[in-house]
Amino acid sequence: MMTILLLVLAAIPLLPMLIAERWDWWQAWVVAAVFSLGFVISRVLADRRNPGILYERRNYLRHEDTQRWDTVLSPLTAFGPIVILVVAGFDARLGWRGDFSLAVEVGGLALVLGGYVLGSWALVENAWFSGTVRVQEERGHAVVGTGPYRAVRHPGYLGSLMAAVGLPLALGSVWAFVPAVAYGAVVVARTALEDRFLHANLAGYVEYAGRVRRRLLPGIW
Repeated sequence: MMTILLLVLAAIPLLPMLIAERWDWWQAWVVAAVFSLGFVISRVLADRRNPGILYERRNYLRHEDTQRWDTVLSPLTAFGPIVILVVAGFDARLGWRGDFSLAVEVGGLALVLGGYVLGSWALVENAWFSGTVRVQEERGHAVVGTGPYRAVRHPGYLGSLMAAVGLPLALGSVWAFVPAVAYGAVVVARTALEDRFLHANLAGYVEYAGRVRRRLLPGIW
């Protein structure tokens, strides 16, 4: 467990700089700081508000009632951002990259930060924010309609999409948009499947969906 935690907090955030062998890359340092601090702060707040949620997330692969399709999509959504960081690192190392203006890179950093804040808010607000799609009957699973869930039904996924779009911009990597687009497609597919599953299996979700009409993008879908 400690090894995994060190990877999440140290090795993974530093991947672009490790691959590119560039330690003066301030944009990558900002991304690493947002990633690491966002992870720690969100987990501390979530555990304080909803004791048991971190245990649920830590052991998500052990649940036998996880939907079969999510045994594929869950790892893809977990590792997708890592692929974006890796490609951005090789882009910088091998000189594939095009030049983005400072304004575009700062805008990308704002998207990354906004995405992590939104995703963290969803985690803290939702006591059943699991790593896989299932109904947590043993934990009294219920519909959450507060906080960001008043605007869209899957704000955690929206936050991850914002960060995925922001990473290539922040790191000045055109090629990183390739895994970012693929990641976005996986997130949209997972959102649609999870929403359909919750409609059919979670008490009160149909009524909630009637109040909050958008799954992922406010005013669009």
